[in-house]
Amino acid sequence: MTDTAPAPLPTAPASAAQRDAHLPLNRRRLIAPGPVEVEPRVLLELAQPQMHHRAPEGVETLQEARRKLALLLGAPYDAVITTSSGTGAFEGALVSLTPEGGRVVNAQAGKFSERWGEMARRLGYDTSIVARPWGDVLDPEEVADAARDAHTLLITHSETSTGALHDLEAVTKAAKALNPDLIVIADCVTSYGVAELRPAEWSVDAIVSGSQKGTATPPGLGFVLFSPEVQARMVKDTGRGFYLDLTRELKGQKAGNTPQTPAINLISALSLALDRLLAVPLEVLWAEKRRQADALIAAGEALGAPTWAPRTTPAVAVLRPPAPLTGRQVSARLAEMGQRALPGQAPHEDAVFRVSTLGYADRYDALGIAGMLEDAFASLGARFTRGAAVRAAWEALG
Repeated sequence: MTDTAPAPLPTAPASAAQRDAHLPLNRRRLIAPGPVEVEPRVLLELAQPQMHHRAPEGVETLQEARRKLALLLGAPYDAVITTSSGTGAFEGALVSLTPEGGRVVNAQAGKFSERWGEMARRLGYDTSIVARPWGDVLDPEEVADAARDAHTLLITHSETSTGALHDLEAVTKAAKALNPDLIVIADCVTSYGVAELRPAEWSVDAIVSGSQKGTATPPGLGFVLFSPEVQARMVKDTGRGFYLDLTRELKGQKAGNTPQTPAINLISALSLALDRLLAVPLEVLWAEKRRQADALIAAGEALGAPTWAPRTTPAVAVLRPPAPLTGRQVSARLAEMGQRALPGQAPHEDAVFRVSTLGYADRYDALGIAGMLEDAFASLGARFTRGAAVRAAWEALG
């Protein structure tokens, strides 16, 4: 026999991109504030045989999901589930609660809150804007004064473009003290099921969210939860919407029916996903998501990347990288490592980057992200003490 030399061991990949290029798509983790990681059981639920929405099982599935959505608020609100994104649900809430000639005030301090003002303007409402710079928090008295003679106030609770958690309670109470008839529609797309949210106590009339955020379900569903009091003021046969006429939709869904064909299998997956959130008291759920976000914030601070907003949301850590690094550089390097994070929203793409444990994630995911940030920053040439970010995250988790 002729001796043969052993095959050489493969050399280490030259870059993080090469190292992780072999990962299948389902191993490229989502650490952005939506869409989010989904529990495997919920994904398997989508593989079940097609359900008919008019069959008894379809009616029961819809009603169970609506019941659980209200439980996640801890309030007797009535849920409408739309086959749309959260933006579609918000549009439905706006046209179903604001009549022709109703004056709309939009309070904004970031990308997503700006969307609602643009929506109201394009729908033809008399729209006024009360704005703060991106990264700031809304001033309750300023908003209240602007909404003194308005019909509807549009406000964002958790602004994922800046990482700010606006004081929805203070703003709503101040506004209604001056204008008791004011209808408040709150964008809670990333705070619902994540941050403390007590709409009945805070006098919020409608809560809007979507499936791909805190409820950790694939995209495709929007939710609007209406207070019992505001339902008597809903617009009948709105001329600004047909598919998104939520007055008609709410009446149908209360009876276990839908005027249109819903994404019923996705609603079944949502119902299953809600079970995980409702397995603990709401206060426990909110506190744990707050700790996870605080861990990401602490990790960022240990790397010289502080938060942008002074009052932070538990939905996402929006961090300012130290010069000369940019938000796009950090998010791009994380992408090379197989992690889907996000830079800032235009025009602040370079100013910040955004990481999150918004979906199916726990404290160990927060620790993992802290370690990923160390790897990313080190490969970009940042100077820091190795282990500092992970240690800071541990301390924040308690």
